[in-house]
Amino acid sequence: MVSTVKDVAKKAKVSPSTVSRVINDHPSISAETKQRVRKIMDEMGYFPNVTARNLGKQRANSFGVILPPLDSRERLGNPLYLELLNAVNETAAEFQITTAVASANNSKTLLENVTRMHRQKQVDGFILAYSEKDDPVAEYLYQNHVPFTLIGRPPEREADIVYVDNDNQLLGKQATEHLIEKGHKNILFVSNVNQEVIFFERYFGYQEAMMLKGYPTHSPLTMLKPEDYTQFPEVIKETGATALVVIDDIFALRMIQLATLHGYKVPDDLSVISFNNSIFATLVHPYLTTIDIDISDLGRLGTQKLIEQIEQKQSSGVQLVVPHHLIQRETVRTI
Repeated sequence: MVSTVKDVAKKAKVSPSTVSRVINDHPSISAETKQRVRKIMDEMGYFPNVTARNLGKQRANSFGVILPPLDSRERLGNPLYLELLNAVNETAAEFQITTAVASANNSKTLLENVTRMHRQKQVDGFILAYSEKDDPVAEYLYQNHVPFTLIGRPPEREADIVYVDNDNQLLGKQATEHLIEKGHKNILFVSNVNQEVIFFERYFGYQEAMMLKGYPTHSPLTMLKPEDYTQFPEVIKETGATALVVIDDIFALRMIQLATLHGYKVPDDLSVISFNNSIFATLVHPYLTTIDIDISDLGRLGTQKLIEQIEQKQSSGVQLVVPHHLIQRETVRTI
């Protein structure tokens, strides 16, 4: 026999309406009563009819996680997004909320997917897992007043958008300072993206660290086209670089492969430091020196802030900065 609200109420010696209020976590019910009724619900194997409850609230009790356009192998295989999804799912489950993923291999299709999810009321809001200049998805969410939390700093409207992030300029500065402390004076900043906000922020941090020491700054080495890879050894020779600050772990491994292909040994000839402390950092030698950005904390806080918006507990832009820490391994040598 399937237990009902009336069965739970009878065993708990309360009214069915009290059980309903416990299910909806109503503030008029004491913590003691909530605990007692929930214990009886567990003992009886009672599960609330979430669909009916959501219809009454006009809520989907679900939200979407929007991944960036998966237009490269690096993005498609980036474990950072899996870690983020895991943290979001775990936090959402605590509030009995389900999650759905919006993904596509280009911005146009991604926008269509997000628009459909919103207009069909499949979700109550979104977590946007990336931040890019002129992003049509972020613009749609903002213009249509859709509740969303951004993972990363918005390129504009910072006072109006709720976001959680690391201090990426400080990340870039501290990564560069670590190389400087090890005796490096000629350092390059390397990236395979040039429109994401983290690219600008981490590059600015690199510039700040170099300028404060009076060392030369170089234009970012953005590896976007095949010819950028073939010109790599020429750039190293021209600049006399002894170290690289690379945008993330996955691309750092590719840069190590590229350096090896052209006869450079890491860290003997080129030191490398990167960001994220992903699983790839310790898969092959030399192990990557990297900065851990605590992606799980970003996912957890982003989820909490989205739930607050959906429940209309806040309406203005909020920034939450998640701490980070440097992990020294094998790809940086002392000169």
